[in-house]
Amino acid sequence: MTGTVSIERLDTGVPGLNTVLGGGLPEYSFNLIAGPPGCGKTTLAHQIMFALASPERKALYFTVLGEPAIKMLRYQQQFEFFDPAALNSHIRFINLSDDAVDGDLDRLQHRIASEVQSIGPGLVFVDSFRSVSLANGSDSTSTMRLQAFVQQLGVQMTSWQATTFLLGEYFSENDPNPVFTVADGIFWLRQSVERNSMVRKLEIMKMRGQNTQSGLHTFRISLAGLEIFPSATASVLRPAKPTIGSARLSLGVDGLDTMLDGGLPRGYSLLVAGPSGSGKSVLAASFVNEGIANGETSVIAWFEQRPNRVRNPVISSLIESGRVGVVDSFALDLSIDEVLQLLLSEIRRLSATRVVIDSLSGFELALAPTFRADFRESLSRLVFALGMEGVTVLLTSELEDRYTDLRFSPHGTAFLTDAIIVQ
Repeated sequence: MTGTVSIERLDTGVPGLNTVLGGGLPEYSFNLIAGPPGCGKTTLAHQIMFALASPERKALYFTVLGEPAIKMLRYQQQFEFFDPAALNSHIRFINLSDDAVDGDLDRLQHRIASEVQSIGPGLVFVDSFRSVSLANGSDSTSTMRLQAFVQQLGVQMTSWQATTFLLGEYFSENDPNPVFTVADGIFWLRQSVERNSMVRKLEIMKMRGQNTQSGLHTFRISLAGLEIFPSATASVLRPAKPTIGSARLSLGVDGLDTMLDGGLPRGYSLLVAGPSGSGKSVLAASFVNEGIANGETSVIAWFEQRPNRVRNPVISSLIESGRVGVVDSFALDLSIDEVLQLLLSEIRRLSATRVVIDSLSGFELALAPTFRADFRESLSRLVFALGMEGVTVLLTSELEDRYTDLRFSPHGTAFLTDAIIVQ
């Protein structure tokens, strides 16, 4: 063998997923989407299917002893990615319940092979493959039959140049399963409930030939489908914008700029700490307003007041004019990674140079309870990521009206910033 095979990476059409996968989905790969009921397996599969399917790359979606296709489509058509014109054109749904109900894997494999050879799809989905396993039985002979079936199915799909997804309700990755061994990629979806909060997470447990982003990545399901928020690691961030030597940014307060020898160095992060009513938000507004006066744009993440109730008329008018971007910080069950992605999106959209986070106390309360335990660690990643983006950041933090100790932040996060102002 004298050469190497180049594997094309497909754009999944799911925001954030290509980044987590390390560049996209390997073409002709054999994948498993696993997780408990209600975590978004079918929605993820449909979102990928509608994004990739075309007259040149047809898609076959097999349903097996699970949700009937007509019922599935009734709910899936509520999503914005759903395209009714694609049905029966380059996307087809086929029910395999009659072929799978008696557990005859040879019959099932023959039917799948017949349909694939007849239509020649580039995408194949089997939902739910867990139903196939249950219909096959659970004794040792049944397990060997299932392993042979999965292995042969994987070889056939690759030889027919079809990118394949098996969907199944699996609850633990530690359970022995032949699908886990044969699959090129395993997408594991999780959801956890704590008090009144529900958080969904994705983990790419396996993807052959790909440098995937490790760990758990939060995602949200909306009418647009799934949106995944990759963890804030250096490998998913753009290189930092070059900073301008000793250039300083004015805070908009003459005396304070003088004390800072002309202002805050470009690219620095500043923590403004003080008790309620000391003027932290006023200083943050001055920082933003001064940037606008110098032709810059800014992004604000408010966690203590809603954008439609901004009490500063100048900032309110700047938001309406589009020169100041505002992050929606009042969504339910936020994660720091989601807030970071929202910030980066606004920063890049506006080419912003200044960012305000007001305040850390409100930020912590806005997070889903499961993320509060490691708030300091997560905040460290966020500040680092914003630094990589090259913006100058101002964070506010409420401080008890006590000056007998030098605790500048109730979160122990003062060391994360380059400068501290106590009001």
